Amino acid sequence: MDPVRIGLVGYGFGGRYFHAPLIAAAPECEFVGVVTASPDRRAQVAEEHPGLAAFDSLEDLAAAGAEAVSISTPADTHSSLTDEAIGLGLSVVCDKPFALDPAAARRSAELAAGRGVVLSPYQNRRWDSDFLTVRGLVDDGTLGEVRRFESRFERHAPDNGPGASGGGTLLDFGAHLVDQALVLLGPAESVHAESRTRESGLDDDVFVALRHVGGAVSHLWGSWSQHAPGPRFRVTGSAASLVITTADTQEDALIAGGSPGSGRWGAEAPSDLDRLFTAGSAAPVDLAHGAWDTYYPAFARAVRGEGPPPVDATDAVATADVLEAAKVSVATRSTVRPGATS
Repeated sequence: MDPVRIGLVGYGFGGRYFHAPLIAAAPECEFVGVVTASPDRRAQVAEEHPGLAAFDSLEDLAAAGAEAVSISTPADTHSSLTDEAIGLGLSVVCDKPFALDPAAARRSAELAAGRGVVLSPYQNRRWDSDFLTVRGLVDDGTLGEVRRFESRFERHAPDNGPGASGGGTLLDFGAHLVDQALVLLGPAESVHAESRTRESGLDDDVFVALRHVGGAVSHLWGSWSQHAPGPRFRVTGSAASLVITTADTQEDALIAGGSPGSGRWGAEAPSDLDRLFTAGSAAPVDLAHGAWDTYYPAFARAVRGEGPPPVDATDAVATADVLEAAKVSVATRSTVRPGATS
């Protein structure tokens, strides 16, 4: 397969650590350059990816022969940049939150389908070591029928939470939490949510409860102000329960300058806190290897027509419907049906 010529828009935290190293490491991709107007960001690109081009605009990137683009910019620019890229005939990876509302998410998905390009939300957390472990034990029947799924992104970094560029904790953490719940347990039929408003006016200490069409429930927490974070996952099934406390470390590895080509990528240290419980026993669980490095190769193959996208755009629409219902639930203190407010 000829490598897909792909560029990146934005070189802030997400572009620099979550996208650029993984694009550069994928043999299925040819990294052609970064769109950024910031002199400081351009200097970082030159230092960290010597010889990589910098562009002033998406139009310039397309004119240089790019076939695809990854968008990692402030949340309120995602939809406009996605739609602009589609209009230029580029296939698109869009970081989370994919869109600020369901209508924008649907519009982008329809534009991509009409133009015949691949549009894939960047839900890299589907390939976290902890979540892959949960999926494996659910899929092979070890837990039996899943009745409750509990999932947390909780940290104590009150000065470092998502600002306006991230859209608040519900859209920032919630985009991943909800996507994982829908992947694991299917569509949601009702949403109840609670949150606290920070001094910045953005939400934090978010709790979202989903009742899935299949009968299971998901309880999801997101916070930047939690002194005592709970376990990453607790999953209760008819045959067993799973507790995972160890969080995926691929983000840490990338920030430290690692790449998929170095060391035992995605391997987590064993922990006695990751355990499978049955009526008569409790045993440690080894976590699966994290696999963020599989996203861009799968995206490139989809662009070449050799497989499905790693994440379908319709999944982002479903997540946007749930997040919008959560906003309405917080405002009205009621239970809301996803899609009812779109």
